[in-house]
Amino acid sequence: MQVIHHIAPLRAALAESPRPVLVPTMGNLHEGHLALVRQAKAIALPGTPVAATIFVNRLQFLPHEDFDRYPRTLESDCALLKAAGCDIVFAPDEATLYPEPQTFKVVPPAELGDILEGHFRPGFFTGVCTVVAKLFNLVQPSAAVFGKKDYQQLMVIRRMVAQMALPIDIVAGETVRSAEGLALSSRNGYLSEAERVEALRLSRTLRSLADAWRQGRRDVSALEADAMRELADHGWQPDYVVLRRQRDLGAPAEGEPLVALAAARLDKTRLIDNVELG
Repeated sequence: MQVIHHIAPLRAALAESPRPVLVPTMGNLHEGHLALVRQAKAIALPGTPVAATIFVNRLQFLPHEDFDRYPRTLESDCALLKAAGCDIVFAPDEATLYPEPQTFKVVPPAELGDILEGHFRPGFFTGVCTVVAKLFNLVQPSAAVFGKKDYQQLMVIRRMVAQMALPIDIVAGETVRSAEGLALSSRNGYLSEAERVEALRLSRTLRSLADAWRQGRRDVSALEADAMRELADHGWQPDYVVLRRQRDLGAPAEGEPLVALAAARLDKTRLIDNVELG
């Protein structure tokens, strides 16, 4: 496995091979990331390399968020990626990816980029789209694998690729959970043992919301308010618990596949999760 830190050697390494399958990450890898790499390996045609990127992207962090304390674990990440079958790791530093202020940015449409995560983290999806577009330009992948845990991010990237007519297949990877049901996240490492137990309430609340819809309840505002209250009553600070259409995150409609999504803070750690319906 090659570990590359600069653009020229990356382009040289990719020049003689088919367009790779890409897994973009911010590092601090866990089994969820590795499942995406194995999925990329499974869909790659013979001779097609699997590439992963590791870059903690300043543009998608708000000033009060955890950019400075986000774990940088490159050595252990590379060992995990090698074991998972990755062929190339591109791990640039900030000066390589942003050699000057990144004043040209990719701004998603407000109806998708300014709701939910985009509402509570203004500019987040502009930062995501900008760095992903830049990585796509550098790596030139034929396909890229993104996890469903970051459901809205997956939707935003798919829309960007479609509207910009990029020849890249965006593949969704299922959320990987602990044996107890906690969605794996790099930020789970911030949780205490007691908080890890309480964190299971987030997925339980989403499943209860989904079950209520399946059982015929259609008072969506009341369902969402009940779910928010369930979290708040147990010490959470919820940003949102909502039921939306899968295809565009619009208001739920009868007969369409739906998804329940939530974001909430447990003490100092903000967690997100989702559950698909149908």
